[in-house]
Amino acid sequence: IGNTVLHILVLQPNKMFACHMYSLILSYDRNKEGPGSLELIPNNEGLTPFKLAGVEGNTVMFQYLMQKRKHNLWSFGPLTTVLYDLTEIDSWAEDQSFLELIVSTKRREARQILDLTPVKELVSLKWNMYGRPYFCFLGLFYILYMVCFTMCCVYRPLKPRTGNKTSSRDNTIYVQKMLQESYITYEDELRLVGELITVIGAVVILILEIPDILRVGAAKYFGQTILGGPFHIIVITYACMILVTMVMRLTSTTGEVVPMSFALVLGWCNVMYFARGFQMLGPFTIMIQKMIFGDLMRFCWLMAVVILGFASAFYIIFQTENPENLGQFYNYPMSLFTTFELFLTIIDGPANYDVDLPFMYSVVYFAFAIIATLLMLNLLIAMMGDTHWRVAHERDELWRAQVVATTVMLERKLPRCLWPRSGICGREYGLGDRWYLRVEDRVDPNKHKMMRYTEAFKAQDRDTYDKGLEKLEINRDILYKKELSALSLSRSTSRTSSYRGWEILRRNT
Repeated sequence: IGNTVLHILVLQPNKMFACHMYSLILSYDRNKEGPGSLELIPNNEGLTPFKLAGVEGNTVMFQYLMQKRKHNLWSFGPLTTVLYDLTEIDSWAEDQSFLELIVSTKRREARQILDLTPVKELVSLKWNMYGRPYFCFLGLFYILYMVCFTMCCVYRPLKPRTGNKTSSRDNTIYVQKMLQESYITYEDELRLVGELITVIGAVVILILEIPDILRVGAAKYFGQTILGGPFHIIVITYACMILVTMVMRLTSTTGEVVPMSFALVLGWCNVMYFARGFQMLGPFTIMIQKMIFGDLMRFCWLMAVVILGFASAFYIIFQTENPENLGQFYNYPMSLFTTFELFLTIIDGPANYDVDLPFMYSVVYFAFAIIATLLMLNLLIAMMGDTHWRVAHERDELWRAQVVATTVMLERKLPRCLWPRSGICGREYGLGDRWYLRVEDRVDPNKHKMMRYTEAFKAQDRDTYDKGLEKLEINRDILYKKELSALSLSRSTSRTSSYRGWEILRRNT
């Protein structure tokens, strides 16, 4: 019951009342330390009150709980060294990491906790010491891997075509070799090494991605932009295309160019994932993802309707014409492709002035140019501009969340020998087996001086007020009215003394 009440208090809108009640309930907890503590009992979702405060973005409760967990090591003037307990914060050996919960939640307020002490210092320590070097090395290794795959595709086994042409538009001069003809020369054996590296890399990608999908869930794993959801879809599809190409090569099936082309495009697009390691490029990848899966997906539905309608009209108009004079619309698939190029203004309107064009072609093309070029393309530009303006206000915050997600991912997948635990063991300071992060806080000298003056004036007011109360209690039964006026005089004197003190403080500031 006590643990349930603690979880309810974390969700209360009145933050100060929740903090006081939280402290009151814990004062009756018999097991304040150890596994039996109320603060360490999770709810049905596996969240303790501390993790729930982070997921809900309750910064007041989070700071209150962190103040209870900190230990002042030493203080000298404006300098203070504090040890923060990393229990439930550090993602080391955690099945449900606190940092991963923050970056995966949909509440924007939760990301503000990444700027609070000691989360900010812990993430900075992990990223600078291990995260950035490992991530840059991984990005360089992936680029070299893609160069190897690209060279294998460029020099794939081909032989001259021996059969006759079946159509005047047939332009094929090379065909794919059979499996027995593909690995004969020294160049073929060298290409075989690169192909084996490519296939092994695809298998490793699937082995690393599938456990995370099963652990987190497909909807959450692919749907979160900060966790790199679209890039996970890209890299898994790329690995599947590599395996499909391998099967087609082993069975001597023609048409391997289709999965190979998809794999090349997806593999090189995935290089943008490694831009999140750089502050200059990381926010732009977020904008690209939001534009593609937000604005562009909605726009594609409208574009498909327009292209289907006008492509059908163009095909019907040129259905009775000689395709040799104007071949852009000689069949329906070619009409769709040509209309798509016209929609994006890649090409101008096709016309052959040596022959008579149908009158309806001019009418339909005029309407198409007005709707597609002037209306819909400018609508797309306006939608993307609005998305850019919205994302620009939180791009630094989103980039920091990306860094946290990348750090947790690397820490989870790398061996323990390559990523030692961050912080200081509490045994060095007699604080048990828990791990702590040492943070040095420097208070501004003027602010420190002002705080000392404030405490002095508060003590002076408190002493004067206490003396007045004592005097009132002694003589209350004798001269009640007289002493009441004396107390008023004492308070006015106190206010005058306090006023002088605050004036000195304001001038000093």
